[in-house]
Amino acid sequence: MSHVVILGAGLGGVIMAYEMLDRLGPDDRLTVVNKGARYCFVPSNPWVAVGWREAKDICVDLAGVFETRGIELRPEGARRVHPERNAVELNDGEFLPYDYLVIATGPELAFDEVPGLGPAGHTQSICEIDHALAAGRAVKALMASPGPVVVGAAAGASCYGPAYEFAFVLDAALRKAKLRDRVPMTFVTPEPYIGHLGLDGVGDTRGMLESALRNRHIKWLTNSVITGVEAGRMAVQEFTEDGTPKATHDLVFALSMILPAFRGVAAVRGIEGLVNPRGFVLVDSHQRNAAFPNVFAIGVCVAIPPVGQTAIAVGVPKTGFMIESMARAAAANIEALLAGKAPRAEPTLNAVCLADFGDDGIAFVAEPQIPPRNVNWAARGAWVHAAKVGFESYFLHKVRAGEAETFYEKLMLDLVGIHKLKESGTTPAD
Repeated sequence: MSHVVILGAGLGGVIMAYEMLDRLGPDDRLTVVNKGARYCFVPSNPWVAVGWREAKDICVDLAGVFETRGIELRPEGARRVHPERNAVELNDGEFLPYDYLVIATGPELAFDEVPGLGPAGHTQSICEIDHALAAGRAVKALMASPGPVVVGAAAGASCYGPAYEFAFVLDAALRKAKLRDRVPMTFVTPEPYIGHLGLDGVGDTRGMLESALRNRHIKWLTNSVITGVEAGRMAVQEFTEDGTPKATHDLVFALSMILPAFRGVAAVRGIEGLVNPRGFVLVDSHQRNAAFPNVFAIGVCVAIPPVGQTAIAVGVPKTGFMIESMARAAAANIEALLAGKAPRAEPTLNAVCLADFGDDGIAFVAEPQIPPRNVNWAARGAWVHAAKVGFESYFLHKVRAGEAETFYEKLMLDLVGIHKLKESGTTPAD
């Protein structure tokens, strides 16, 4: 009998649990360690922040689902991974032994790297459901007393899509409330250009996102570092493309939502051979750690080098398709090892994204995620908003049902199909 432990029950951890369960033998054991028993669909957090969703709409109690599927849930959370003794130390002090460990923790949010940043400081976040709920209260206050808004990401961030989404969704909510004319908006990002997204752009994301910002009267600052935040004020240093200081900005705001840089979680940070200096887990092409071969990792916690050099540090995002692909590969490779075979599966590492703007949006496919690419496609339209609503419904159904069926792969094929139809001059049905 073998014991597989998955550390984390976010998007990657839940997908991994269902994938792994379907590959284990009847005598094998599967345990998921997570802080709490709730899964929340993070892509919907921008909607929560503007009051278009409530927590109950996008959160699932995993305890009942896991029990039905025969997955053990340890909601105490992990204090420390001890790979040298094949055990996870839980927050209650218990040591949980494993034969194979899959790290799927997601990141730690590095708000402390910028003075005054984050919910404990003076800006909002949509990285977690509780942050999104707090942002929702701030949006209500903004509606009651309109003023300037600053949205964006801190230097070193590796997730930009949600920042753009929040800016556009908030714009749509303000227009609906007939308050947009009283709310100047500025987008601040370390990206070298709008639409870089940590991917050096996909298709014409630069042109599409610049046009969307311009049409919505949202000003922007690129190659920019947020150096500090005080109540209602943000200090920003703007740089040229070669890294030379260009200008300083003192931005006044009534509401600000800034995505932070990420780092590895405390449970793994600093473990030699397991993680890089930033705390992200080192893996090979099979999602396997070289120093500890019975440890795998998937999702945002995995170390991936940036795409080329930029004036300001810009991280690489791990999109849902990439995470799904990592989970499938890791599960297949653990299955192979359990059968005494060598791991062979490798993730495809493509990127598929639906970025909602409230009333339209942008979809893109990057195959592979790092250029040069075989598919480099982006499109904009109202259908993207509808597609994301459908995606939310489908994925939450899959989590509640405990199903391992892939979604992102089907989505990519559909989107590439749409691309081919558009090239032929045929418009796909909504």
